[in-house]
Amino acid sequence: MQALIEKPARVRFRLLDGLRFFAAFAVIAYHYIAYSHTRWGVPPIELFPHLAPVAAYGALGVHLFFIISGFVILMSAQSRTVGEFVASRISRLFPAYWFAVLAAVFLYLVIAPGMFTPISGGDILANLTMAQQGLGVKNIDGVYWTLWVELLFYILICGLICIKPTERKIMGFAILWPIIAVIGQQSESGFLTLLLSPKYAALFAGGMGLYLIHAHGHNTARWLVVIFNALVACQQATGYVSGIMSRATGQQLSQTVGIAIILGFFALVALATVTPLKGMGPGWLTYAGALTYPIYLVHEAWGWWIIQSVYPVAGKWSALLLAVLVSVALAAAIERLVERPLRPILTRVLKNNLSDSSKERFLVS
Repeated sequence: MQALIEKPARVRFRLLDGLRFFAAFAVIAYHYIAYSHTRWGVPPIELFPHLAPVAAYGALGVHLFFIISGFVILMSAQSRTVGEFVASRISRLFPAYWFAVLAAVFLYLVIAPGMFTPISGGDILANLTMAQQGLGVKNIDGVYWTLWVELLFYILICGLICIKPTERKIMGFAILWPIIAVIGQQSESGFLTLLLSPKYAALFAGGMGLYLIHAHGHNTARWLVVIFNALVACQQATGYVSGIMSRATGQQLSQTVGIAIILGFFALVALATVTPLKGMGPGWLTYAGALTYPIYLVHEAWGWWIIQSVYPVAGKWSALLLAVLVSVALAAAIERLVERPLRPILTRVLKNNLSDSSKERFLVS
């Protein structure tokens, strides 16, 4: 039996924080400049004929988030019980999310009534749980769909904690998860398709493989896990690029470019986590990483409101700049006034109530 391997020394992955910030702004560029919404009054491709074809690929920023999440969440689970892991994830996600939901409701009902799709009290309550998609309720802000995918990943990680995982078990999981997910999708198994997220499984699993390399060193088997998932993710991305992204932007986007971007994302995350570059980077990237989540939560609704309000009177560049600045300012306020004070309180309360729910600690052996 393999000896237990202790959790590796903590590293501040500043370059990884920078990649998260880049992913957020890629998504912002997609939503503001390329996505075929009506806030400009005309299709964005007409206003930004040179930028829109590039910004259209910003939708793949979500894929970069998922690769990073596979790495970070597996690292976060180390040395934790199920209860401690759940407490850490709730305290990390929910304070900013609750504020963003309530702020969106205020925007929809008070500041700009009639500008957005009507929402009901039931919609609001369901969205506050973050499980609205599982409940069959619409997202009151379109970007929330990714949080449901993240929650399903957390459920799988809780399952791993419960089975006392060895490295071999995690490697097997990282290989089998995308395969079983695709089988479930092809067999039209609603449960497996819902739980295993076949369109995104390989992204998370590839990130998990990179964490194993960071924690235990380079070897052929660990790299094969990463390479396998990178190739599966590329194949999945071709349909995403030619389907959802092309329809959403009104452009015929290149599958080849999409594949190159996904491979580039895996390469960048690898450089930031398993090479001598890890731990490098300017200190401000840490703060940029802290802003990434709240920026992602608020940019769409608030940005579109700014664009629709400002563009007719000040032009496209002023509207675009102000939309970005307002999103960053809101994110900074959330990070400083909501996340910093509430996260430690919520963590303490949850740990007191959940830490004894499981005695099995996640420690790769």
